[in-house]
Amino acid sequence: MIRLTHPKLLQLNEQGFLMPALLSFIIAMGILSGAVLEVVLTNFTTVGNNVTSQKAFNIAEAGVNYYLWHLSHNATDFKDGQSTPTTPVAGLGYGPYVHNYIDSNAVNEGTYTLYINPQGSGSTIATVRSIGKVNGSNITRTVQAQIGAPSFANYAVVSDSALWFGATESADGPVHSNQGVRMDGSSNAEVSSANSTYIPSSANGGCSGSNCSYPGVWCSTAVTTPVNCNTRSKTNWVYPAPSVDFNQVSSSLCTMKKVALNTNAATACSTTPTTRTASYIPELSTNFSILKGYLIRLNNDNTYDLFKVSTSENDTKSNYATALGITNTTCNTSTWVACGVAIPSSGVIFVEDNVWVIGSQVDSRVTIASGRLATNNATNVVIAGPLQYKYKNGADAIGLVAEDSVIVAPYAIPTTTSFSYEIDAAVLAQAGNVWFPPTYRNGGGSTPLWNNSSQTFLFYGSVATRQTWTWTWCTNYGGSCNTTQGVANNTTQYDYNLLYAPPPSYPVTSGYNILSWREVLTKP
Repeated sequence: MIRLTHPKLLQLNEQGFLMPALLSFIIAMGILSGAVLEVVLTNFTTVGNNVTSQKAFNIAEAGVNYYLWHLSHNATDFKDGQSTPTTPVAGLGYGPYVHNYIDSNAVNEGTYTLYINPQGSGSTIATVRSIGKVNGSNITRTVQAQIGAPSFANYAVVSDSALWFGATESADGPVHSNQGVRMDGSSNAEVSSANSTYIPSSANGGCSGSNCSYPGVWCSTAVTTPVNCNTRSKTNWVYPAPSVDFNQVSSSLCTMKKVALNTNAATACSTTPTTRTASYIPELSTNFSILKGYLIRLNNDNTYDLFKVSTSENDTKSNYATALGITNTTCNTSTWVACGVAIPSSGVIFVEDNVWVIGSQVDSRVTIASGRLATNNATNVVIAGPLQYKYKNGADAIGLVAEDSVIVAPYAIPTTTSFSYEIDAAVLAQAGNVWFPPTYRNGGGSTPLWNNSSQTFLFYGSVATRQTWTWTWCTNYGGSCNTTQGVANNTTQYDYNLLYAPPPSYPVTSGYNILSWREVLTKP
């Protein structure tokens, strides 16, 4: 049986079918539009956050650059010009110090928060953490940098004059001369000269005629042993290289005197106080003599003993006691000035006179500076015997800074047929030499020679000298060195711990630089 449907009913059924489909389409489009809108908004937010994050990073970098500038103008201020906090925040340093960041259009874009963590123990390095934040945002970026100033202790040997390493001498660590270097001995690091060519004197290995020009770094082709000049590697010989400014030292001596006196007075270096403290030792007498002054004997418990050298040094004697007129080497207040004086917290001892230094198993970080800054007299530092650290891991450091010369006394070296003599220190001569002298200072005459292979001298540390540096003296300058005075078999070994942790207040060669930096992905 055929059933007929009314036309109106058919129309209604079709409309009933289209309405749900239309609604479904509208809903689907709404969902799709919402999703598209959410993606667009998310992208806008992400882009905005990325821009803000980059701004925060730039602000953090600006904080590091600010403190680089700050240390360049005040090398000892690790508190951003403030007095608080008195103790550093664990793991971060002193802070927080908050600064507004003002851009080139004088708009306040945000802030950087600084933490400054000095390495301490006389190091020129501080770790600066800078946290950048943009106004109106919680996004932060953190940059951490090491900022430091290179010191004269950055070299095994650095000189304002020409250098000569003989065939039996070896250099461990970087060597630099503002004139030129003759390197007949072995070396394992960069050897550099500020000149592309130079004319050395005969005392520094040059020829005796006129126009005897040599490369900035060279060796004699006549030297074939222990190192063969003709076949040795010269890839780490650099010339010309930037010169090192020795004029920095005079102001550094003044700075060390101010540290010792605990003052910033402008007149501090032109006065001569008479009161002795643990960090300041006044002049022995207004009548200056290069053979008189004080002996500092460094002990193994972070203290020192002090003796007044009021009888002229006789450097022809066999040991420091007889040379300096010490009747009893055991410290006592009846014959010594002071016993067991604690090394000052600053690590600096300034002596307004000549000073003799000795010490075994020294467990300290100390700089001994010698100068008569208020007069025209120039003082010396004399190493009077063994001078050795207890630890060679950077925990101990001895700095010796002389207004004139640093001298290894003839009696400092053993008289036995076999010995291993050693000096551990960073030494600097502002105007004079770092050397074993060719003649006795009291009475003249040639100093001794030790040329047996079982007699060795190790200098462990750093040498900086305005004029001559040598542990030996030679004849036959044009060829190999025939030693006449000093210890023929010697090694100058660089203490690499001094690179980032020189002795306290040790003179620097230039301003502060950013040594390294990285982004820190965690918040403090």
